[in-house]
Amino acid sequence: MDKPKPEDFPPLLRLRLDSDALIANWRTLNDMSGRASAGAAVKADGYGLGAREVVKRLAAAGCRAFFVAHWREAAAIADLIPPEQISVLNGVLPEEVGPAIALGAKPVINSMEQLATWRDAGGGRCDIMFETGMNRLGIEDERAGEVAALSLDIDMVMSHLASADEDVPQNAAQLERYRAVATYFPNARKSLANSAGIALGPDYHFDVTRPGLSIYGGIQRPEYEGRIRQVAFPEARILQIRHLKPGDKVGYNATFTADREMTVAVAAIGYADGYMRAFSNGGKFFIGNDSAEVVGRVSMDLVILKLAFRQIGHQWARVAQSLAMAARSTNLSQYELLTNSGRRSERSWCV
Repeated sequence: MDKPKPEDFPPLLRLRLDSDALIANWRTLNDMSGRASAGAAVKADGYGLGAREVVKRLAAAGCRAFFVAHWREAAAIADLIPPEQISVLNGVLPEEVGPAIALGAKPVINSMEQLATWRDAGGGRCDIMFETGMNRLGIEDERAGEVAALSLDIDMVMSHLASADEDVPQNAAQLERYRAVATYFPNARKSLANSAGIALGPDYHFDVTRPGLSIYGGIQRPEYEGRIRQVAFPEARILQIRHLKPGDKVGYNATFTADREMTVAVAAIGYADGYMRAFSNGGKFFIGNDSAEVVGRVSMDLVILKLAFRQIGHQWARVAQSLAMAARSTNLSQYELLTNSGRRSERSWCV
């Protein structure tokens, strides 16, 4: 008898994913982009939801520009779409040039050194990132004229907004610097706005927007309340029911003590699954239609849920908070909550 494979065992974690919500969110962002077309950031394995399944759905909906961080991420989706629709945001290292050219995706050139490496290797079409105030990746904006004089085959000229989720002067300052850069590249497509940047209005849209988090249900600005739908719904198998007496202590370091008789459920989810310790003594779940509160510390693989009833008719507990609500209650970012959510989960897409 062959040894069982991992997939022969039933899952203890499920990530239920709403295909309709994913597509509706992208269409909302595309509509809000006005004359620009919305692409999609699918880095970090589609923000934890599975890049291949995300790309299939968004490409069918009409998305024609996809953004990843690494070349391995580009290679993982290059059989699903024309590779020239993929931009690799971290650029290209010398040891990546050969396979990058063979793959056919575009590097987003971030430095003069990368530019020389790509040009000297005969790399061809590329995107260019300019630094306009974030001081992360990007060629210094004052070198735009120097780059333009090299007559490269440039598809998109980009920069990245640092604080688009806030109404701060930095947004307008970056826009002004980016506009100055853009004048040197009249024939290239222009791209500045991320998810939050789309909501700043038409001045920030240019030709291509690059939404990421909001495609997957993240709400960074008030303009998205009621318009962006939740996509990911984590669920965990209930492993055990316990009946506590007054004075019984719960979890690591006994941060919760029962003040009366109560029933708790132990569920198979923890900080290794993106359900962070910040949810200790306060996170919310549903078991069927009944709510259950996290008591004690969240551990690596388990949470303990206080029940309002002694018997349960359901084997699964689902996380109750939306992404934005969870971020507000824990002071964690929506990005880290989402991208860490699916490591051990069985992903299940529903229409």
